Amino acid sequence: MKLRKLISLLALLAGTATVSAAFAADNPALPDLPNRASTVSAALKKDAICTACHDESEERPILAMYKTRHGVKADARTPNCQSCHGESEAHVKNPEGKSKRPLPDRRFVGKNKSDADVINDSCLSCHKAGKRNLWQGSKHQSQDLSCVSCHQVHTQGKDRMLERTAQPDACFSCHKTERSETLRHSTHPIQAGKVVCSDCHNPHGSEGPKLMKDISVRDTCFSCHAEKRGPFLWEHPSAMDDCMNCHTPHGSSNAPLLKARSPWLCQSCHADGAPHPGTVYSAANLPGGAVANASSQSALAGTTNPLTGQGVAMNNPSAQLAFRGCTNCHTQVHGSNSPGGKRFVR
Repeated sequence: MKLRKLISLLALLAGTATVSAAFAADNPALPDLPNRASTVSAALKKDAICTACHDESEERPILAMYKTRHGVKADARTPNCQSCHGESEAHVKNPEGKSKRPLPDRRFVGKNKSDADVINDSCLSCHKAGKRNLWQGSKHQSQDLSCVSCHQVHTQGKDRMLERTAQPDACFSCHKTERSETLRHSTHPIQAGKVVCSDCHNPHGSEGPKLMKDISVRDTCFSCHAEKRGPFLWEHPSAMDDCMNCHTPHGSSNAPLLKARSPWLCQSCHADGAPHPGTVYSAANLPGGAVANASSQSALAGTTNPLTGQGVAMNNPSAQLAFRGCTNCHTQVHGSNSPGGKRFVR
């Protein structure tokens, strides 16, 4: 029994060593395992120079950082205080003995914080891959935003930008119009935390418009709404061009996220170019002969529709005009695969 336990223990240790070696091979920035302890000890000693004074009494408690990914000293890539703030020798030694010490080399908060480019260069010296490749020239970079405008480093727990329930509030602190739109009755479930800003946008930069995650608005929308992608036998040009021709993404007073109610939304493209039972030509010329009162009926008696050449009937308006619902008939507005779906009715 003891021999079996010993064999199992040796196998476990061998497996751990193999995994650790493989991890180190995939991460060349990491030192060899025997040197890891000395590296961690050296990093903590450098931190102690700062944490001797800067502790939990700060406005943003410094020691809380050791509960975040920036405080995982077992990973030699983890920065220390000087990695971000600079060596700041004048601040540490105060050679002139001033009552107020000189400021650190790089400052991330407060009235005297460093320029945005200085702060961003400090962060991007480590965080320079993946989604952050397009930061230079992006909308946020051109507005002099810095990483700490959104992210919190010395914080207990997760960064608010990584919390799905907290991220929208961070974005809405600047994008107030979008906040108000999410409170309308037709909206993506942003307030519920099921959809967040970074599901659609890449705040660090994008090759497409409006910091979209994908190359275009359509492709970003199709990442969730794949059934609308097509290709279709009959394609609606407006839908295949840009989803925002008809929809507003953050919220609308018209379901489902439509920019305007039907038929006005449809008639913004489909104007009065051809006779249609759902189109209003003028107040005195309604297909179906809809009139408001008897005097209007007598005024219209014997007149004809100038577009169709047909007489104006004195009866109720057409159902299409009365209910104003283009999608009552044209149900497949994004596109149709039916051989008879040229007008998107099936």
